Amino acid sequence: MATLKPFAALRPKPGLAPQICELPYDVMSSEEACLMAAGNPLSFLHVSKPEIDLPAGTDIYSSRVYSKGKENFTRLISQGALKQDSQPCFYLYRQIMGSHTQVGLVAAASCDEYLKNIIKKHELTRPDKEDDRVRHIEALNSQTGPVFLTYRATTALDEFVMKRTSGTPDVDFTGKDGVRHSSWTVGDAAGIEFITEQFARIPFLYIADGHHRSAAGGRVFQTRKGAGHSGQFLTVIFPHNQMQILPYNRVLKDLNGLTSGQLLEKLDGVFVIQSAGSPKPVRKHELGLFLDGKWRTLRFRPHFAATQDPIEKLDVTLLQKYVLAPIFGVDDPRTSKRINFVGGIRGTAELEKLVNQGEYACAFSMFPTSIEDLMTIADAGGIMPPKSTWFEPKLRDGMFCHMI
Repeated sequence: MATLKPFAALRPKPGLAPQICELPYDVMSSEEACLMAAGNPLSFLHVSKPEIDLPAGTDIYSSRVYSKGKENFTRLISQGALKQDSQPCFYLYRQIMGSHTQVGLVAAASCDEYLKNIIKKHELTRPDKEDDRVRHIEALNSQTGPVFLTYRATTALDEFVMKRTSGTPDVDFTGKDGVRHSSWTVGDAAGIEFITEQFARIPFLYIADGHHRSAAGGRVFQTRKGAGHSGQFLTVIFPHNQMQILPYNRVLKDLNGLTSGQLLEKLDGVFVIQSAGSPKPVRKHELGLFLDGKWRTLRFRPHFAATQDPIEKLDVTLLQKYVLAPIFGVDDPRTSKRINFVGGIRGTAELEKLVNQGEYACAFSMFPTSIEDLMTIADAGGIMPPKSTWFEPKLRDGMFCHMI
């Protein structure tokens, strides 16, 4: 069962939400964050990436950074830009990105259930990134960036959410990237009880994005032994059939000593190659290759994908196992400096640009991993290869904070 609790969220004053709420701390560099927050003292980036207010070159893991984040967070509260609700509530959070709409439940999830794998994982975490989030939570006494969870959709919850979001939202704004963000409060006893009971019937939740945030929440819970509200962590939970996964594309620095012709000859043993190809694959086991100024469509030869293992038949696994390691010599994509990853939100034009400018030798465009694959792998206790999924739209930091 999934144990969810309402909580008294610290939220932006509604009229200030467009100035305060920002993209997550981990989808931009410090330099990009500095530009995004320029001229806007209310930007939550002053809290989530406080190194932007310190001298250039400051170590992002310096204690000064966390102290500055606490100072900026306290300032937003004392100014009244952020205010905590007077009672515990659930919240509904809708995002509209182009033709895609998703509505999630904002709630406090159980750290104990995370540690017991009732909240399932599909990625490995890095200790340095976990440590960073732990220090940020401890400095602020708050979780300011939600973990993105999913569950297998149920009709009863879908109907409840549809009814509750038919009214006027508390907050409603469109970000600079064109994504619209709206929220509603569920503070009545009947609504809270309904949500709690419905999720108590759901056996598992799945982490879509935010493995380091959830791991940090679990560590703070263990350190504080559940004191205060440290036994829960901030989440937004979406039904699986509303999730939008974009591809996570690959770019290679070099051809590992091969000529273009030699590379294509080797790839021919793995793929059926269509020389006049499309930038975007349209089905599973199909990739795009940008090389020498043109796109080719690559389709894995059937025997390579003839497996029932859910991890082994992922396109990112097949590419790594049969192409990146043996042909390009990229044995560990986590540490290799010869490969990079480009989120699908940047589009295939970004791949063309990187190759055409000479920064990279070629690019592979991927077909997105499905949410069903993610849940199947998580159910089996498996770990997906690095950079398998890119979820959009991203949740906004600062929209809801969980005070612990």
